[in-house]
Amino acid sequence: MTSVGNAAPDFTLKNTSKDDVSLSDYAGKTVVLAFYPGAFTGVCDKEMCAFQDNMSKLNDANAVVLGISVDSPWANAEFARKYELEFTLLSDVDRNVVKMYDATFTGLGGIEGYVSANRVVIVIDKEGVVQHRWVAENPGVEPDYDAVVSFASSL
Repeated sequence: MTSVGNAAPDFTLKNTSKDDVSLSDYAGKTVVLAFYPGAFTGVCDKEMCAFQDNMSKLNDANAVVLGISVDSPWANAEFARKYELEFTLLSDVDRNVVKMYDATFTGLGGIEGYVSANRVVIVIDKEGVVQHRWVAENPGVEPDYDAVVSFASSL
């Protein structure tokens, strides 16, 4: 498990344009990893819109948001378009990153055996060290967005 105080493991995933994006691309910036179970699923819509609403504060703090789900790049692209998301959404279709960051949820929507991302927020500092980790008790629980933004802005 990736814990507070550990170096954040690097990864490479596809964005909505099917281009490779690596965590290491953001060296020197504060990074908020926002794992979400699935596009167009109510609470996830609210979560990603809440991060979008806070982008100016995060940008002022030299922080970026990377939304990560097991959805395809095409689904994420439509999700980003519909909600006018200005931050990067990444597709972890093979589920390696959700496993690496201990951010998996099994049984989403009552589908036995289906593995998705849980709702997990990780804040990584400019040196690549995990400084904050929040995990939802279940995918219907949202993080305290103001606290996440405040924490990320303080780094």
